[in-house]
Amino acid sequence: MIRLLLVRHGTTAWNRKGRYQGQSDVPLDETGMQQALALRSRLAREEIGAIYASDLQRAWQTASAIAAPHSLAVRPEPRLREIDFGIWDGLTYSEIERRYPEVLAAWEADPLNTAPHRGESLGQVSARVRVALDDIARVHEGRTVVLVAHGGSLQVVLCLALGLVPKARWQFRLSAASLSELQLYEGGAVLTRLSDCSHLVVPFPGHSDVAPC
Repeated sequence: MIRLLLVRHGTTAWNRKGRYQGQSDVPLDETGMQQALALRSRLAREEIGAIYASDLQRAWQTASAIAAPHSLAVRPEPRLREIDFGIWDGLTYSEIERRYPEVLAAWEADPLNTAPHRGESLGQVSARVRVALDDIARVHEGRTVVLVAHGGSLQVVLCLALGLVPKARWQFRLSAASLSELQLYEGGAVLTRLSDCSHLVVPFPGHSDVAPC
């Protein structure tokens, strides 16, 4: 059995404005840094074998805070990056809807095979996340592993582990700086915790925003 602790990074200025971040390298804002410190306190007593993080700085900053009490080096895992939204990065949903209505409609109808211009499809995201998940699981049998990443990529992790189609990712709401937990067994996975924010004394009011980040 492998115990996976899934952490979505803390908030950024673009989160506050409802902007799609994708693979734009936006750092944590002040609230996001406070959330990262809250996560550090929450996980300080866990026996953690390894910490992997997307190499985008909002995830990396969050992971670095978590790693400090454990004297662990964060392992960069670019395959856990957020979905690449291409030319949609930096835009709000309403702006995308206004500027690219046909592409948006096609993407919402078939995200597995459709991508924004210069972006990637959900199928491409699922392929890279699956390989990363398999690689991590193979080398950490019997350990607790922390994955710090993004709303979209962590939703895909949940779908893959639970045997759901990637399109079902919309059924999981992951709040900023939230903690989820999966137990991976040879025959399947068990979701034991989802989007737990009890460590955040005063959560960012928009922490449950639906825009992928």
